[in-house]
Amino acid sequence: MAKKEIKMYSLSEMKDEVIGKIGTPERDQYEYELSMELLGRMIKTARKERNLTQNQLGELVGVKKSQISKLESSANSATIDTVIKVFKALKAEISFNVKIENQSLQVS
Repeated sequence: MAKKEIKMYSLSEMKDEVIGKIGTPERDQYEYELSMELLGRMIKTARKERNLTQNQLGELVGVKKSQISKLESSANSATIDTVIKVFKALKAEISFNVKIENQSLQVS
């Protein structure tokens, strides 16, 4: 009896198959949600490194603790202005990388 060979897939191939190819609405939504989750984790990590509570960070930024909690759990509802204020309050340097038609723009 012959062994059946197991096909190996890369992560990129799996994303294409399960979520959709790059450029499809499903894939764009997935990538957006992943980015927002990572942003929330960065905020939480920076806050904890500064030994601040959510309430203390909220006071520095001028928002309620619940807003900081929402940012940390999923930054989907955050405006860029709020995100910038949060990182400034955390004394964290931020930069944006924007890719436009195969050109990469770096903004710090």
